[in-house]
Amino acid sequence: MPDTQQPILAPVARTARFVTLGLSAGANPREALARLSELSVTRDCVIGIGEPFVRALATQLAGLASFPALSGAAVALPSTQGALWLQCCGEDQGRALHAARAALAALGGSFRLDEDISAFRYGDGRDLSEYEDGTENPQGERAVEAAIVQGRGPGLDGGSFVAVQRYVHDLDQLERMSDSDRDFVIGRHRHTNEELADAPASAHVKRTAQESFEPPAFMVRRSMPWGDVLVHGLYFVAYVAQLDTFERVLHRMLGLEDGSADALFRFSRPVTGGYYFCPPVCAGRLDLRGLGAR
Repeated sequence: MPDTQQPILAPVARTARFVTLGLSAGANPREALARLSELSVTRDCVIGIGEPFVRALATQLAGLASFPALSGAAVALPSTQGALWLQCCGEDQGRALHAARAALAALGGSFRLDEDISAFRYGDGRDLSEYEDGTENPQGERAVEAAIVQGRGPGLDGGSFVAVQRYVHDLDQLERMSDSDRDFVIGRHRHTNEELADAPASAHVKRTAQESFEPPAFMVRRSMPWGDVLVHGLYFVAYVAQLDTFERVLHRMLGLEDGSADALFRFSRPVTGGYYFCPPVCAGRLDLRGLGAR
């Protein structure tokens, strides 16, 4: 099986840049695809392809769709679907920045920069709310099963679909809550990370418990905090073998199943949303046969 882009299954790096690109006005999609096919894939970057780019090529990629704009009782989820998405990792901000710059230079003028978010690891892998993030991440072969496409054919096998959302937190609102109220919003004890048996049905943990779905909705999360003093939050990243896995969780968070929305929305709201396919790698280049490339 072709190689998977390395950061998908690697531990979360110390820093990262998440870059969203649109197809430039007047760009030739086939020329853009040719540049993408020549791009050297390093161990520091993940490259994801969005449906707008696929449509511009007048082709299809099985399993890929644009992020849906959805509304629930507590929040509306926007779709800000891009044509291309990059996750550039590093152990310091400079390394991640240089990796992103190198990728953009290689792509030339075919794509425009829509968003560039600098993110970081907080402590032992916590969100800025100070709760541990990604507690239920599968490990080893279970992570491969959850995140990596298998048995679908050349250009797909070894790849992964990714769902990304940038959340803005109102930490002042969160900090006005009592300790117990905060814990009930998440469904875990902030300091011990123990799940609370008496948490309400709206608790984030209960809304998103991956084993509670049929079939189970396991995903490999690689989310990271981002921001400055004024605006900050979580850049949510979830790698899955098929996008339906994530979308089922999203529907439950919004309360579209039973009317009970995720309490997370009491202090956090998503401002972006995108779906991408991260192709497998062969000989240091993206395997783009899923897009009809040779």
